Amino acid sequence: MVPVLNVTRADAAAAVRNPLAFVAARWTPDPRTVQRAALAALVMSVVIVGTGGAVRLTGSGLGCPTWPKCTDESLTATSAMGLHGAIEFGNRMLTYVLCAAVGWAIVAARSQKPFRRGLTRLGWAQFWVVMGNAVLGGIVVLVGLNPYTVAAHFLLSSALIAVATVMWQRTREGDGAPRPLVGAVVRQLVRILVGVTVALIAVGTVVTGMGPHAGDSSDVPRMEMPLGILWEDVTRLHAVLAWIVVTLVFALWFVLRAVDAPSGPLRRTRDLFLVLLAQGGIGYVQYFTDLPEVLVGLHMVGSCLVWIATLRVLLSLRERAGGKPPVPEVQPAGAYEATTASMAGPR
Repeated sequence: MVPVLNVTRADAAAAVRNPLAFVAARWTPDPRTVQRAALAALVMSVVIVGTGGAVRLTGSGLGCPTWPKCTDESLTATSAMGLHGAIEFGNRMLTYVLCAAVGWAIVAARSQKPFRRGLTRLGWAQFWVVMGNAVLGGIVVLVGLNPYTVAAHFLLSSALIAVATVMWQRTREGDGAPRPLVGAVVRQLVRILVGVTVALIAVGTVVTGMGPHAGDSSDVPRMEMPLGILWEDVTRLHAVLAWIVVTLVFALWFVLRAVDAPSGPLRRTRDLFLVLLAQGGIGYVQYFTDLPEVLVGLHMVGSCLVWIATLRVLLSLRERAGGKPPVPEVQPAGAYEATTASMAGPR
């Protein structure tokens, strides 16, 4: 016999008022489920960057010429809009997949026992960044792919990746106070590494904004630098920053070995170095082969992986024990029904 779920009017009212609390009272996810949910949100934040790059590199940025509709008359792409319309509309639809992944991460974090407020807030931070970037994406279309708005769109995606990476890491830690695993000098070196990596990514958006891939087959204005600075000059600056990052990673590796650091920071530093090698190779090949679209797309995804690997190095420098478990927000069985009944009031 199939069990019948007995949902009272008070339960229904409580579910409408606070659906997350309603779900949390009836579901306790396994810790691995929470980790997978956070990882899914992180993966989708990288995928949306990759598909956004495909929109740009295929000249489909104005495949849907308006926003939030695809055209003034249609919410979706039409057959008359061809491949460009399908690619641009497909990328817009993937935003909903990203929202679903972030929503799953929020629900899983909110339902974990005991309740972890900080983890849930990281999930909500991702949600609001996604919403902000969706609006910014619409502005990008409405202003005809202005290169400065396109660069801001990518940088906000990088911020989303940062929050998603932190949340994924926090799902595998306790809520105790962070305890440093290395000395102050090493931590300062890694902070410098993170700062230079941010500069590297930011300058990379300028290289793209001044380069030939405007995102649309028509003539789209490109970024212009003051003092007669050329695209080649900005590209060289980007390469110099990349070499500085590599040098800092080398220095960090030797320092960690010298101070006999734990294996975690050493592994994360090695991973970052390997990602940098691959990213640097793609970067130089694309430069000397006149920026083929496939390599430019791989380089965009590679920048996301470099950013994730850099943040993982930073997060590996401390550990969080379980700490004192917080008081579960979800009440014992029976108490929830009494609470919701009192909230519903007399019938």
